[in-house]
Amino acid sequence: MFADYHVHTDFSDDSNYPLEEVIKDAIKLNIDDICITDHVDYGIKKDWEEIEIKDKSTITNVNYPKYIEDINKMKEKYSKQINIKTGLECGIQTHTINKYEALLKKYDFDFIILSVHQVNDKEFWTQDFQRDKTQKEYNKAYYKEILEVVKKFKNYSVLGHLDLIIRYDKKGIYPFEKVKPIIEDILKIVIEDGKGIEFNTSYTRYGLKDTTPSIDILKLYHKLGGNIITIGSDSHQPSHLGFHINEAKEILKDIGFKQFCTYNNMIPEFHNL
Repeated sequence: MFADYHVHTDFSDDSNYPLEEVIKDAIKLNIDDICITDHVDYGIKKDWEEIEIKDKSTITNVNYPKYIEDINKMKEKYSKQINIKTGLECGIQTHTINKYEALLKKYDFDFIILSVHQVNDKEFWTQDFQRDKTQKEYNKAYYKEILEVVKKFKNYSVLGHLDLIIRYDKKGIYPFEKVKPIIEDILKIVIEDGKGIEFNTSYTRYGLKDTTPSIDILKLYHKLGGNIITIGSDSHQPSHLGFHINEAKEILKDIGFKQFCTYNNMIPEFHNL
């Protein structure tokens, strides 16, 4: 089974990759199962229907009805060539949980990635979140936010790129042992709730020396009994699609994982690595 479970299209504000082109390229790469996971980031973006006509240049979240309609068209058109799943990547913060609860009651999805892209509506990639904090302060605050979210929010499939803060940490890698206790607390809740984590293969594209999440986190998850894990390229353009996924399987096998997951109607399906 060759699956890519973190894929963005031009429904996301940070991608210009048309949905049908993604599917055609995936078929060329012999991908068996693909999940489209475009961005929703409440707190910093509004929903498309909240924007007046004169403000249409404003960055918005996914146009949900059109998104689902277009994915369903692709499912019908390419059903004999590839399995296509409907997902979202939700950039959740503690103060936006209610909006996600309402959204996910309104529409049906196969797969939901829970990511933390911002804290208190401050972005990591712009350094707004890290500004005026020590490295210890912003690392602890990042993981504390994830912990509080997973305590309160349960309508997701996997945690996305769990140590994302590393990607944008200009001070280097904060020692794992200093954040291990809170990461362990996060993973215990994830496992107890029957949720999983993802192996995000974008790390080499960002020049990182370790995997995302780190080998230390993957080993800890395995040690704690975690067995639900998806693999996704975090694709935003053609060169990203399916990237490094076979290599990721080998890394997971070396750690001790036996299987990885795809999803259907929010239910994990296990496949041998």
